[in-house]
Amino acid sequence: MNDFLQLTEQILQVSLVICFIGIAASLILLLYQVMIGPTQPDRAVALDTMGINIMALAGLLSISIVTSKLNDVVLLIGILSFLGTLAIAKYLEKGVIIDRNLE
Repeated sequence: MNDFLQLTEQILQVSLVICFIGIAASLILLLYQVMIGPTQPDRAVALDTMGINIMALAGLLSISIVTSKLNDVVLLIGILSFLGTLAIAKYLEKGVIIDRNLE
C-alpha cells in the first residue's frame, strides 16, 4: 500500500510540473497576442484568457502546496477578470468607460 501511495504522489508531482509548464507557455503566447494582436477585440480576448490561466495557476498552486486557502484567490481573480472584460468591452463599444451626462 505504501508503494502505491508513493507512486500516486510521484504521478501527481509530474503532472503538476507538466501543467505549470503548459500554462506558463500559454501565458507567454497570450502576452504576445496582447502586444501584437491585430485588433482591439483580439487583445481583449487574450487578456480574458490570461485571467483564466492565472486562475488555473492559483488552483494548481493550491494543489501543489496542499491547502484550500487559495480558493478565495481563485474566485477573486475570476471576479476581477470579469469586471475587466466588461470595462474593456464597454470602452471598445462606446469609447468611454464611465458615462457622464453633463447637461
